[in-house]
Amino acid sequence: MNPNIHEVAERVLEAAGERRRFIVALAGPPAAGKSFLSGWLCRELNAREPGSAAVVPMDGYHYDNAVLEPRGLVPVKGAPETFDCDGLRHDLERIRRADRPVAVPVFDRPLDLARAGGRLITPEHRLVIVEGNYLLLDEGPWPALRPLFDMTLFLDVPDELLEARLIQRWREMGQDPAGAIERARHKDMLNARLIKAASVAADLHWAADD
Repeated sequence: MNPNIHEVAERVLEAAGERRRFIVALAGPPAAGKSFLSGWLCRELNAREPGSAAVVPMDGYHYDNAVLEPRGLVPVKGAPETFDCDGLRHDLERIRRADRPVAVPVFDRPLDLARAGGRLITPEHRLVIVEGNYLLLDEGPWPALRPLFDMTLFLDVPDELLEARLIQRWREMGQDPAGAIERARHKDMLNARLIKAASVAADLHWAADD
């Protein structure tokens, strides 16, 4: 049976026990609902243990267009090579130590850029949810992240639903119908299929089809 958000929160708390710092990875393809569900899970955890949970979004580690452009990577922004995986790993190592506040970047989707120091993870946040596409990817530099996670979740959504959501996302960002379909099918869905095919199995598989 697919767990609901309350059951997931209970499982996180049970697994965390009394640990000073417990890091949960929530991975999945673009438009699977990672930001929504990580925020919801964070609220559920804070309702049970006030002030204990916070979210670190992987999207904050997008390389800026000024870095991607000279490399010819702007057209594939969102692919694994367009993220600062080493920067994310470094910040997660600092977060794991739980000895001081750690500022993390947050991606501003309408502006298409990351805001440095957009969120502060403090020692009081003993439950940290990291959400992003490639957290469980088993290639390139990404496997180096896995030892930093105490629990892993994978959010799976059927391709046809992902594509519909992605087209709608691009339309809401000002793309015309043809442009939205082109970006969704020939950019985002390529990443989605890679994530589904090349991610390692998670501790908990979270399926969504509506």
